[in-house]
Amino acid sequence: MWKPNATVCAVIEKDGRFLLVEERIEGELKLNQPAGHIEFGESIVAACQRETREETAYTFTPTAFQGLYQWTVPGSERTYLRFAFTGVLGECDSTLSLDDGIEAALWLTRDEIVARADQHRSPLLLACVDDYLAGQSYPLAVLKDFDRLAK
Repeated sequence: MWKPNATVCAVIEKDGRFLLVEERIEGELKLNQPAGHIEFGESIVAACQRETREETAYTFTPTAFQGLYQWTVPGSERTYLRFAFTGVLGECDSTLSLDDGIEAALWLTRDEIVARADQHRSPLLLACVDDYLAGQSYPLAVLKDFDRLAK
């Protein structure tokens, strides 16, 4: 049975630069926002906080839902549903080790991101940046977490 992969990402901009990660995927260096899968029992917002910390060593507090993105890997049945967030970047803990496969966290302008298009992990990277720059944003309240509402 087909099931999409539920993922999150943090779209973080500071002084015209976006926080990205360089990660090694099947031997190739790829660029992506801090992103990853939602774990069982975890809220979507908490997943975004955790993934950002694990991949960049920065704390991150989502303050707005940027959008939901769907992408199917060409030639496969692997589909990703990406919940993108913007928010407030906190401190970096340089003593933390980054997730396996993450080579570095780096700050790039949109032009620098476009210039490295051949390294994008997916077309979602630039779509999220462009939507952020266009001001796309929704209150976190549009997300309803019934697991937590029931408690």
